Amino acid sequence: MRARMPVRTILLTGFPGFIGTRLVARLLNDEPESRVIVLVEPRMAGRAQEVAVRLAGGRRIEVVTGDIGRRRLGLPDARHARLAADVTHVMHLAAIYDLAVAPAIAERVNVLGTEHVVAFCRACPQLQRLDYVSTAYTAGERSGLVMEGDLAAGQSFKNHYESTKFAAEVIVRGAMADVPTAIWRPAIVVGDSQSGETQKFDGPYYMLRLVALCERLHLPVPRIGAGAAPFNVVPVDFVVDALAVGSRLPDAIGRTFHLTDPEPLTADRLLRVLAQAYAGRSPRLRLPAPLLDRAMRLRPVRALLAGMPREALVYMNHPVSFDTTNAQAVLGAAGLSCPRFESYAPVITAFFREHEDDPAFAPGH
Repeated sequence: MRARMPVRTILLTGFPGFIGTRLVARLLNDEPESRVIVLVEPRMAGRAQEVAVRLAGGRRIEVVTGDIGRRRLGLPDARHARLAADVTHVMHLAAIYDLAVAPAIAERVNVLGTEHVVAFCRACPQLQRLDYVSTAYTAGERSGLVMEGDLAAGQSFKNHYESTKFAAEVIVRGAMADVPTAIWRPAIVVGDSQSGETQKFDGPYYMLRLVALCERLHLPVPRIGAGAAPFNVVPVDFVVDALAVGSRLPDAIGRTFHLTDPEPLTADRLLRVLAQAYAGRSPRLRLPAPLLDRAMRLRPVRALLAGMPREALVYMNHPVSFDTTNAQAVLGAAGLSCPRFESYAPVITAFFREHEDDPAFAPGH
């Protein structure tokens, strides 16, 4: 099967991030003849080179220092021209994922950066496709079922992360007539479903922080708000598998895919599963979400929850679900499906327990 794999020269942004690093490793393993060029900020060049050596002994991964926030990716004209002449595929993962990000930073990286990556794609004479990683939360404050083909529906947004990723996807969709593109929209990404390994403890890991705190203080684990809304999480290995396989499928071009759990747990059920896995007990008293929101204005309360941003609370009580028709048809035909959260909750909880006091896993580290 490998003999039939296309030989690609892939430019990838978002390395050495959590998903980007795993995706590069998967691409190198799947495609022995392909080459990966990673575009990284100058401040990340040393770290990127270390990871490249670890993954491939310094071979088949070329680290290029640039800046997606600048015109021509921050590259000298001659270097930009050589890179454009070589690249056949672009995988754009780089983004600011912080829910509390300042608007100027989110705009520069998520919107302007995507505009510059699309402009680079247009400059590549051999370009076969762009695979763009968006987010399911371009849906903003919409409720109910959001289809994969949906984007602009007059929605407002919960934070600058959502609004700038929406604006970035508008740019990508606007270029699809001349840049062959597949758009991938993950839900909230957690650790590996087999090992539990993750890069930082954010998202639903804040629930585990709450459970751990209650366990230390011998307090009951509270339920947060009504908790009746779906809380959509996916393991990183499912996202990486989908991107690695999907980026080679011609049927994916021109389509948008929700990389989401088609049968997500409610926030209340997800907290219950995590509390059982960590402490062997279930949440009891309900803590009204507005009360917790007010309490989290206080720095000591946020510190107790390892810096959990107030912006994260709304995701636990937002009644939105995501259609996965395209993903199940195209990825399902390739043998890929999202595992149920209960099946891997024990391993991500075990990894959290092992590393919960390690500052390297704190958000923003």
